Amino acid sequence: IAKTIERYQKRVKETGINHTRENNSQQARDETYGLTKKIEQLEISKRKLLGKGIDACSIEELQQLENQLERGLSRIRAKKYQLLREEIEKLKEEERNLIKENKELKEKWRGMGAIVVASPSSTLSSAEVNTDSVDNMEVETGLFIGPPEPRQSKKLPL
Repeated sequence: IAKTIERYQKRVKETGINHTRENNSQQARDETYGLTKKIEQLEISKRKLLGKGIDACSIEELQQLENQLERGLSRIRAKKYQLLREEIEKLKEEERNLIKENKELKEKWRGMGAIVVASPSSTLSSAEVNTDSVDNMEVETGLFIGPPEPRQSKKLPL
């Protein structure tokens, strides 16, 4: 009797395992079928968004498609403008840094006495440089433009 009970319990376990395997297999098949259907629906939706296969669509479906495209376009434009604003802010910050650096260099230049090299053989002192406006600075040089004239100097902008 003990052997019979043992065989019975062993058989029940095997049947339970087989039943569990069958349940798992059926679940996997059902899930695969569901995912396949979902992929097909997504592919159809994708084709419609690309303007393909819309001949059979009703007016309501076309209206929904148009609304979906408009919402997507709005999100795309919002992201685009956000990126442009960030880029503008970055460029403004860079501009502020360059202006600051330019001011520092102007102050340093003014503090050095403004020695400017006009040619390899001569230098000008700060007295020879017109420093009324650093932005519109002119330097007198011994260089001539055109045919040589008797000892005239031309003012050239820096």
